[in-house]
Amino acid sequence: MKTLLTGLALAALALPALLPGSAGAADYKAEYKLSTVLGKPFPWGVGGERWAELVKEKTNGRIVVKMYPGTSLVNGDQTKEFTALRQGTIDMAVGSTINWSPQVKELNLFSLPFLMPDHKALDALTQGAVGKQLFDLLATKDVVPLAWGENGFREISNSKRSIKAPEDLKGLKIRVVGSPLYLDTFTALGANPTQMSWADAQPALSTGAVDGQENPLTIFTAAKLPTLGQKHLTLWGYVADPLIFVVGKEVWNSWSKEDQEAVRAAAVQAAAEEVAISRKGISAEDDSLLKEIAGQGVDLVRLTPDQQKAFQKATQAVYDKWAKQIGPDLVKSAETAVANRK
Repeated sequence: MKTLLTGLALAALALPALLPGSAGAADYKAEYKLSTVLGKPFPWGVGGERWAELVKEKTNGRIVVKMYPGTSLVNGDQTKEFTALRQGTIDMAVGSTINWSPQVKELNLFSLPFLMPDHKALDALTQGAVGKQLFDLLATKDVVPLAWGENGFREISNSKRSIKAPEDLKGLKIRVVGSPLYLDTFTALGANPTQMSWADAQPALSTGAVDGQENPLTIFTAAKLPTLGQKHLTLWGYVADPLIFVVGKEVWNSWSKEDQEAVRAAAVQAAAEEVAISRKGISAEDDSLLKEIAGQGVDLVRLTPDQQKAFQKATQAVYDKWAKQIGPDLVKSAETAVANRK
């Protein structure tokens, strides 16, 4: 009898580990694959690594995450990342709204030219009702969005000349990302936009196959773009690129409630740290990154409000066209949030 009771007690202790969705459940993977476009030292990669680190810490090692930068899980094609998430090829991602916009048209919102004049405007969108609406939409597409990160405002550089007016872009071959909106924007400005992955962009800049590119300043410096001929840089802040920390829905549902909340808390913390890194050195209070760039012999142009208005006017037709495709109500909500930002 004593042996039987001992056996039952041991079975009872073991039972929680075998229940579906419980902490330490038998169906947990040995490793979860986290996709990013960029690795360290870019803020994007730092944020991904930090999320993986915090997940392991907050779940007491029950969930182990390995980051795969360079969108290597989809052979470097960053526009296929969201589809791979839905299909289960990727378990988790810190993904770009731009790269996912071919599958989720509403994410083109952040690429409407000159919608967001500053970080306060960006925060008003991601941290307000618009951000929640977009997360609710993503939640219907086989993923669980957890937190907003940031790749940053995208500034334009080239190897030919200073850009101070729309006509300065005429004829320049500019590498752009995978959304057709970018092709429309740069075509409207008289440039010759060329769509390619980031993996292909760097050698193209090096050989002169393309003249320029647009990216956040953290990428401009970490990728050492001045050494690839990018000696003319214009701060025009025409669009921003929020990042989204997500988990595939099937993976999410396989975890216990306790571990789900741990992963969510880890995402929120990692995202906040990543945003802070992405904004460092580019403000009026701390312009250390801008000074570093200028110190590399880069011709740094800051547009005046009137100069920026000229670019805005030149791209207004693109804005109007894409506002209809994204959804007039969503765009109106975003415009109102930006106007009322504090």
